[in-house]
Amino acid sequence: MAAGSTSQFFNTYMRKLLFLPRQGATYAAQVDHLHYFVLLTTLAVAAALTVTGLAFFVRYKQRVPGKRGTRAGQGLLLEVLFIGTPLSFFLLWLGMGIDVYLHIVSPPADAMQVYVTAKQWMWKFDYPDGPVAQGVLHVPVGRPVKLLMTSRDVIHSFYVPAFRAKRDVLPGRYTEYWFQATAPGHYDIFCAEYCGAGHSYMRGQVIALPPAQFHAWYAAHSRGRTAQDDANDPAVGNSLVAQGERVAANQGCLKCHSVDGSAHIGPTWLGLFGRREVMTDGTALIADAPYLTESMMAPAARIVRGYQPVMPSFQGRLAAPEVAALLEYIKSLHDLPLQVHPPEGPTYEPR
Repeated sequence: MAAGSTSQFFNTYMRKLLFLPRQGATYAAQVDHLHYFVLLTTLAVAAALTVTGLAFFVRYKQRVPGKRGTRAGQGLLLEVLFIGTPLSFFLLWLGMGIDVYLHIVSPPADAMQVYVTAKQWMWKFDYPDGPVAQGVLHVPVGRPVKLLMTSRDVIHSFYVPAFRAKRDVLPGRYTEYWFQATAPGHYDIFCAEYCGAGHSYMRGQVIALPPAQFHAWYAAHSRGRTAQDDANDPAVGNSLVAQGERVAANQGCLKCHSVDGSAHIGPTWLGLFGRREVMTDGTALIADAPYLTESMMAPAARIVRGYQPVMPSFQGRLAAPEVAALLEYIKSLHDLPLQVHPPEGPTYEPR
């Protein structure tokens, strides 16, 4: 049997043995392989300790009459063995886990973006300049999809077991989640954070379609919009950018932020998204969706160097669709390519 066939057989056998769903995303196999390795090594060590303990129990269960026991020596080799062996395993697991984690939290730059709004007890999906869906997320097979997720009430957690990853969805800010479906099919969505009496009913589906079918669905549902739909929801409509421009004007954002690069009370929005910013405490960050959302809801948490903490909080004043529209508007104001590499110096992760 070839090495590839053996690996595939082992993967299938372990997945069925552990009652795991099929691997629906590109990194699902990496997560499972790490799971298998940790599980098998811990089982092997546990088995070795059990066998050793039983052997000692049988061998030394009765003391020989008239014979005194001897005290074991304290050799350096034994200490290194008993401390170094488990430590080596933990460090190996850590290294493997970090590699998988960094892959999961680093969405590709060309990923298709979808806004996700969680609410007791439903999931809502907004495609920029495209359709809006409730409970069902349509995606193309073979293309990375990045979800920008926020909650309208309490903490939720977006979880697709077949993709082997989940992410908390928080009120007042956006968190990111990405995946790339490997095969057409239906994949269940669950909320993995208890969110109230209807928590068990907060379910949905990811429907992965071949690219041609997805584009046909996208075009058909985008044409199905009405003017009333646009009026009812600021994030629904043929242009999230236009909606974001209106929200910025209505909320007074443009009184402090310019859109042409000129100096003002706050940082200019021209070229802001993806730009490296330095804070008053010396840390550096990339102005991405999570940071920009946090700066709207908790502007005093991080202040850009050279500016004063005069911006009020928009917590409770901006609905999740309005925040999504603002983000799309800020993204559209570009005169420089996006900066996709981490900033130099101390980095910042939104809380």
